[in-house]
Amino acid sequence: MKFVDVKNDVAFRKIFGNEKKTKILISFLNAALKLEGDHLIKEVTIANPYQFPRIAGEKASIIDVRAKDVRGRQFVVEMQVAETDGFDKRVQYYTSRDYSMQIERGEEYPKLKPTYFIGILDFDYFDSEDYLSHHIILNGKTFEHKLKDIQFTFIELEKFNKEVHELETLIDKWTFFIKNAEELEVIPDNVDDDGLLEAYHDADRHSWKKEELIAYDNASIAEQDAIGKITFGIKKALKEKNYKIIEKCFDKNMAPEDIADITDLRLEKVLETIEKIKKKKGG
Repeated sequence: MKFVDVKNDVAFRKIFGNEKKTKILISFLNAALKLEGDHLIKEVTIANPYQFPRIAGEKASIIDVRAKDVRGRQFVVEMQVAETDGFDKRVQYYTSRDYSMQIERGEEYPKLKPTYFIGILDFDYFDSEDYLSHHIILNGKTFEHKLKDIQFTFIELEKFNKEVHELETLIDKWTFFIKNAEELEVIPDNVDDDGLLEAYHDADRHSWKKEELIAYDNASIAEQDAIGKITFGIKKALKEKNYKIIEKCFDKNMAPEDIADITDLRLEKVLETIEKIKKKKGG
């Protein structure tokens, strides 16, 4: 077997947003939120089911996976591959918006149902060493948990380093799947959950249509392009910063060797930049 990268935009939505195979999402939600007994999710309706991109290069029509269970509880599952500016505020904004949009103006507040955000992060964000963290609203002094309707759960993949034989809980096994599926050749022997097992089968490239694999590859290319643009932007900004520093040092008649030491650049690069500065100044 050869599995796709579950973190890929198309793969993630195809696996978790399949309205015909909701046991996958149900299993993941119950595991991530540590739900038990009467609180277990038994059925869900996916609010924005996966839609296959119609043309090459087109992004999937949904940003994340949103679902609701029979009790009306809302769930937002999002895969975030890179930290963005204002990430924490965006997460709180969208979750609060989903919560408030359950009712129209003038309707009774008791109609509001809990909203849970589950963020899968491919980067470190919180100070804790734990890869799984739950965030709730507590009384700052007594720690009373009275405001229960909006909660956040995060899975930080970079903090998860367990090997197959070390997987104990279902969320361990789910996190291992999301982070490592692409590197595997067989389904681990300790996978005994129907939802997770089905997710592995859905992640098998051999079960994908040709058009889906093309869309999957296009999503990978688009992601690499986005990373490339960020890298290029950083390099360009650093280059401009170094130019300004060299120009200021040159104006103060500093020796090229000293400028190279300050900027941590090669002497040849400093001399090359100085020549450009001289031409610019007409010297």
